[in-house]
Amino acid sequence: MSSRPNIWAIVLAAGDGTRLASLATDDRGNVVPKQFCSLNGGPSLLRKALQRALRIVPRSQVCAVVTRKHEPYWRPMLRSLPPANVIVEPRNCGTANGVLHGVLRIIERDPHSRIVFLPADHHVRNERPLAESVRIAAALNAHEGLVLIGIVPDEVDPELGYIIPGTSLGDGTRRVEEFIEKPAHTIAQDLIARGALWNSFIFAAHAASLISLMRARLPAIVDGMATAREADARRGQGTGTLEEFYQSLPTVDFSRSVLQDAELVLRVVTARACGWTDLGTPRRVAEVLQRQRVESTRRTFVGVRSVRAFVNLAANLARLSLASLPSKGA
Repeated sequence: MSSRPNIWAIVLAAGDGTRLASLATDDRGNVVPKQFCSLNGGPSLLRKALQRALRIVPRSQVCAVVTRKHEPYWRPMLRSLPPANVIVEPRNCGTANGVLHGVLRIIERDPHSRIVFLPADHHVRNERPLAESVRIAAALNAHEGLVLIGIVPDEVDPELGYIIPGTSLGDGTRRVEEFIEKPAHTIAQDLIARGALWNSFIFAAHAASLISLMRARLPAIVDGMATAREADARRGQGTGTLEEFYQSLPTVDFSRSVLQDAELVLRVVTARACGWTDLGTPRRVAEVLQRQRVESTRRTFVGVRSVRAFVNLAANLARLSLASLPSKGA
């Protein structure tokens, strides 16, 4: 596989997965974050996200953002990555802070890097079309903004973000006319009628450009985290400046706080039908399993060691009735 040396991938796997707690409980009653669970007895969602990253860049340029308290779960699953590529947050403070922490770590190693971000809670039935779209986004070195991956919707879902694509720019991307995060059901219906795409939260950007955009939106957080990392680098990583900074860090959502109202710097690449879904709720897990036969597999992914997932979501779902799950938008 060939890859340009300045393209990196970050798998975002620091979330607590609270919305899926009813399905992600192990046999001892512990709630396991969904990224460390399997959909139906195969590899964990984190392992599948790592494989998704390996379709774009070599293993040496795949990183994962995780949370320290989840170490018993992620450590066996990330043994195939170089230790420096495992980026550990002191605690989970939302997607914006996870993205920022990851970017600051990579930009220290590669100031000219372009980074692809991949959440660790997705299910994709056909990986190839998605990988093709992500490669287009990753290769756009001339673009200084963010390139989003948009998914053609197959239903109205108010729990997702929506992208209204604009004019084509001739390089596989389109301008973004409007970005709407989790609209009401009726608004989502209207957006789909206007040709809206789902926001997959898979995106690519130059590290320096992303830092600039986030600094414009979240100046105190960006400057504070950068200063804390610099202090730890000068005094040694064990000095705890970043640890102390995280203790008072607010939880910040990347889509709401960074992407929304930033249409001027956004582009979108449309992914062909690939059976994508964000496994964010028990109902969505149930619908994926109802819609298609998800085969359990024991094969080892290329470049990723096979490690058993901690919880099988499908097995736990069997204990619940679909009628007991909250409806969309509830």
